[in-house]
Amino acid sequence: MVSASGSGTEPESESASGPEASGPEASGPDSESASGAKPTSGADRAPDTVRTSVWLDRRTPSRSRRSESPAGLDRNRITEASVRLLDADGLAKFSMRRLAAELDVTAMSLYWYVDTKDDLLELALDSVYAEIAPPREADDWRDRLRDLARSYRELLVRHIWISPLAGTFLNIGPNSMLFSYAVQDIVRATGLPLERQTGALSAVFQFVYGFGTVEGHFKARCDATGLTQDEYHQRAMGTIRAQPHMREIAAYSDDIMAARGGDTVEEMRERDFVFALDLLIAGIETMSARTGTGTPSP
Repeated sequence: MVSASGSGTEPESESASGPEASGPEASGPDSESASGAKPTSGADRAPDTVRTSVWLDRRTPSRSRRSESPAGLDRNRITEASVRLLDADGLAKFSMRRLAAELDVTAMSLYWYVDTKDDLLELALDSVYAEIAPPREADDWRDRLRDLARSYRELLVRHIWISPLAGTFLNIGPNSMLFSYAVQDIVRATGLPLERQTGALSAVFQFVYGFGTVEGHFKARCDATGLTQDEYHQRAMGTIRAQPHMREIAAYSDDIMAARGGDTVEEMRERDFVFALDLLIAGIETMSARTGTGTPSP
C-alpha cells in the first residue's frame, strides 16, 4: 500500500497526539465479539496491544447502548466537526472536550463512537483525502501525475494539520486507499520495472509532501500576522539584508528570484513547483527508457 506521505506501507506507530483516556466501549457489556469473547474497553486493551487503526475495528455497538447516545450525533457529524476544529485551531489545541463543546454534547458522549482521540484524528485525516480529485484515466500518465501531485499539494496547504498525521497512521481508510490506488495506477503506466516503482513514488510524493507542508505553514504564518505573503516576504528579506554577515547570501537570493521571474511570492512558488515536478517526470522517463521492460502506457 502506498502511504499518504510517500511510498511503502506505513509502520504501526504510537499516538502522535499523546495519551488520551479511553471512553466506554462502543459495544455493550453483554455483547460478544465475532470470536465469542466479550469485548474489553479501550483502557483495558491499551496495556496489552499496539493500536493499529480505527478502520480495523469491526465491533458493532449494541442496540441498547446506541439508543442512549445523544440524538442527532453520529460518526460522520463528529468527523466533520473534528475537521472544522483542526482547520481553525490546529492539531495542538484539538481535544475531546473542545470537540464536545463544538457539538454541544458532553465529552463522554463522543465515546459511544470512538475509543480515543487518535480514532478521531484518523477519521478526520481520511475524510479530507476525499478532496483529492481522481485523475482522468484516459490521460497520459504524466498529466495524471501532475494533476494528482497538484491536488495533493493543495490538500496539504488547506489542512496543515494533516502533515504530521500522514505518517502516523496506517492510512487504510477508504479515501486514503483510493488515493493509493490512483498513485499505483500511474506509476505502473510509466514502464518502470516493479523494483523501481516505489522509488519513483517516493521521489514525487515526498517532494510534494515537503513542498505542500512548507507552503501551508508559511501561508498560516502570514495569516496569523495579518500580512500578505508578499509583505511578509519583503519584511523577512529586509531583516536579512540588514545583517552584515548575511548580505552576501541575501544578494545571491535576490539574483535567483529575479532570474526565475514572477511578480508575487505565489507566482514564484508556482514556477518552482511546476519546474521541480517536470524534473522528476523527466527523471522517471529517463530511467524507464534505461531500465523499463516495455513501452510506457498512457
